[in-house]
Amino acid sequence: MHAPKLAALELRRFGRGKLPRAALVALLLLPLLYGALYLWSFWDPYGRLDRIPVALVNQDRGAKADGKRITAGDDIAGGLLDSEVFDWREVSAEQARAGVEDGTYYLSLTVPADFSARIASSAGDTPETGALQVRTNDANNYIVGQISRTVFSEVRTAASTKASRSFLDKIFVSFSDIHGATAKAADGADDLKGGIGKAEKGSKELADGLTEAQKGSGTLATGLQKLTSGAGDLQDGSRKVADGTQTLADRVNGVAGQVGPFLEGNEKTIGDTAQLVADSAAAVRANLDTLVKAAPTAAEGAHAASDTLSAVYRARCENPVLPDPACADLKKARDTAADVATIADDLNTLIADQDGDLRTMRSHLGTLQQQAQALADRAPHLSEDLDDAVTRINALNTGAKKVAAGAAELHTGLGTAQTGAGDLNQGVGRLRTGAEDLNGGMFKLSDGSGRLADGLHDGAAQIPDYDERQRDARTAVMADPVQLASKDLHKAANYGTGFAPYFIPLSLWVGAMVAYMLIPPMNRRALAAGASAWRIALAGWLPVVAIGVLQTTALMAVLHWAIGLKMAHAAGTVGFLFLVTACFAALVQWLNARFGAAGRILVLALLMLQLTSAGGTYPVQTSPGFFNAIHPYLPMSYVVEALRRLITGGGLGPVWHACGVLVLFTAGALALTALSARRRQVWTLDRLHPELSL
Repeated sequence: MHAPKLAALELRRFGRGKLPRAALVALLLLPLLYGALYLWSFWDPYGRLDRIPVALVNQDRGAKADGKRITAGDDIAGGLLDSEVFDWREVSAEQARAGVEDGTYYLSLTVPADFSARIASSAGDTPETGALQVRTNDANNYIVGQISRTVFSEVRTAASTKASRSFLDKIFVSFSDIHGATAKAADGADDLKGGIGKAEKGSKELADGLTEAQKGSGTLATGLQKLTSGAGDLQDGSRKVADGTQTLADRVNGVAGQVGPFLEGNEKTIGDTAQLVADSAAAVRANLDTLVKAAPTAAEGAHAASDTLSAVYRARCENPVLPDPACADLKKARDTAADVATIADDLNTLIADQDGDLRTMRSHLGTLQQQAQALADRAPHLSEDLDDAVTRINALNTGAKKVAAGAAELHTGLGTAQTGAGDLNQGVGRLRTGAEDLNGGMFKLSDGSGRLADGLHDGAAQIPDYDERQRDARTAVMADPVQLASKDLHKAANYGTGFAPYFIPLSLWVGAMVAYMLIPPMNRRALAAGASAWRIALAGWLPVVAIGVLQTTALMAVLHWAIGLKMAHAAGTVGFLFLVTACFAALVQWLNARFGAAGRILVLALLMLQLTSAGGTYPVQTSPGFFNAIHPYLPMSYVVEALRRLITGGGLGPVWHACGVLVLFTAGALALTALSARRRQVWTLDRLHPELSL
């Protein structure tokens, strides 16, 4: 029977009762729990921030500056209450503190009582900064705390810009009251002060940057020291491996020199002997049925002959009138017939009681016949196989030597790099000291330029007089001198769309994992019938692929039409996911077929490794080195990258690359399953008495 028909029979089992049908429906809908349902739960959380209750405490008493009333706290509170970010609730300070503690509010923002006074102080002799007080509680929700930092950064920037505009506007108004003939000198002094201030700021940033650079160079030196130590261990280990492969090669070459001539001269004898064993096993197996059928009849005939001889003996030899000289021979014949009947009864009883053993013997004879025939067929090529094995082992020995030489070179190079990193760290330290000295000198120079500008302004009789429009333009620029112009390429519509490439393959893997809990990885009928290994592998793979296609169709239909997932390449996404489910089914099938009950644990472990190394949430470069190392060797890494391009857009190069990788994984897994099927066709003690079963 062909593999597609076997696969259809496997699926047809689910239509024979209500419970199997329910299991099939649950299996088809299972990916929705991991894909659609989970994505739906946080599809657009940033669009619903106005549902998060947060506390707002406005204690600002206001202030006066130049005869005008300033209520900066009320302005900020009014803007927040009108915004759609968070569900702001004005409460007292005590209510806010208790609410953040017990979880009534996720966070609180407090405008202190002297906030306006501090803002107004910018026009006086002792300016002070206003401080907004934020209280969060990560025990309530960590993510809300992260979001609040971004929101309150914008609030702080807006408040600072408004205060700066008020302060700068007063400066420009004061310029109108000062007139002098030294306007050009005053302007030059202002420019000098600004340039030196920037230079002083730059020197401080340089000193800070060099401090961080020194930390980094120190870390680099420490890391290279560890790498050098590890490279030394690698050098020792690779040298031991090379020694081991050399020993193996020497032994194999020696054995091959002894066994090779024998095999080359006795290939025909070995083949003839194996053929004789195969023919003998076939003959014994063929005559077992004849023995079972003939034993009862032979027993009946033996008893009949024994009874006949006994009757003749009694008639002719027991109390005869005239003694018969043949009585002695009749007695021997009677006794022999009785013995034959007894033996026939024993044989018949043995066959009747050991019928199970005879069936087992027939199976073992069949296996012996197949293996002996295979040996007979391969006997003419035994010496060639031996030569090929010797060649491969010698190649392994050569490669191990090259690895050992490369490890030694790596160890030497890392030692040189470690020395250079130490020198770099010392040089950066000297540069940092010089930058700090430069910053101190620039600070003094900046202070001196400020005094020069003040003197020029005191002697100025006239400076430019800005009107209201000019003042507004200048204060706007100086209060907010830097604007951010950003552009998103292939922007994801929302949070759920961005995470869909991560959770969709997760759901399909779980679907394949559960499918092989209901469907055996290798078709039992094909195994019992002695079908080819590839047919057995395909017969166990195709039903799960068919179920996976239905799972994918249901999942993507719900995501698109029910939840609202928009895809740049919808048809390409669905087609690619069909390939993904075929690959996942092949991998899960092989693990279950090869390792049995332990394979289910391996399937779950492989899923965890893929989820942690696929880079589905944070970039994989931010993960520890172990996950970066396994990232290129797991299929889900390529699936996530390809789905991002198919869903949000962009070049399709990663998609085609992922298709090639998935095809290789699928073919390799099916080949390994076929090899496992071939092994399963031979019974062993481990299969009769497994160590673990689930």
